[in-house]
Amino acid sequence: MKTVLIALGGNALIKKGEEETYRNLLANIRKTCKSLVSILKENKVVITTGNGPEIGYIAIQNELAKNKVPQMPLDILGAESQGLIGYPLEEQLLNELRKNKIYKPIVTILTQVLVDKKDQAFKHPTKPIGPFYKTKPKGTNFKQDAKRGFRRFVASPTPLKIIESQIITRLSKDSIVIAAIGGGVPVYEINHQLKGAEAVIDKDKTSALLAKEVKAQELLIITSVPYVCLNYGQKNQKKLKSLSRKEASHYLQQGHFLEGSMKPKIEAAIDFLKYGKRVIITDISNIENAIKGKAGTIITR
Repeated sequence: MKTVLIALGGNALIKKGEEETYRNLLANIRKTCKSLVSILKENKVVITTGNGPEIGYIAIQNELAKNKVPQMPLDILGAESQGLIGYPLEEQLLNELRKNKIYKPIVTILTQVLVDKKDQAFKHPTKPIGPFYKTKPKGTNFKQDAKRGFRRFVASPTPLKIIESQIITRLSKDSIVIAAIGGGVPVYEINHQLKGAEAVIDKDKTSALLAKEVKAQELLIITSVPYVCLNYGQKNQKKLKSLSRKEASHYLQQGHFLEGSMKPKIEAAIDFLKYGKRVIITDISNIENAIKGKAGTIITR
């Protein structure tokens, strides 16, 4: 039985343009869980997810309530988002497995990810988070975001190590493990002590790192599109059904994949394939056929 890491994109939790209510979150999670049943039955599985909309809403709540209750730092908000997503995902996975008479334990691990405090990302914040402002607030990290107003930008450092990787590896031998939600809570080390960082880690990069650390053979990256494409959105768009790690690197260097979209997924695939055997990139509706090699983009060594 092989080990598979499934990296769920935000689209598996909240659809684009959809209001993030509890009802919508639960409905999307239920649909996602149904699509995962056959994979969960036949493999050892570790699941990661994005947390973009969720941590954004928590940040807005944190800002709006600052005159009533003390504000919390970004690492604490990231930990909150892990519970917000992990609990309903674990709950609905258990419900779906029971329906199918599959009896596997599921556990959600609050995950910390080590970063370098000297990472250049801390000098050049690139990840927007939290509410929009009509006028620029005090502080150096507020910039215009897509002409919709000023927004806080935070660092997105490179993940170096999953702090809980040993326990995740041990549990994944006989349990389904949900971990590293939202790329994990970023922490750095100072005087042999861990300290939370005001940052957000790319969940695809963390997923590739975790997949390596748990010795997964396959990495499934679930996104909003069924295939990776060249010239995406243009008349000469071309979907890629299969390619090698070398070809993926070549297309990446040519600039075919956009930052904040497909680029980090391709980078994660290239990194994982130094150790793993296969990466599949597709949407949730095609995941079962993609595992059988009948859909999605398959990247191999």
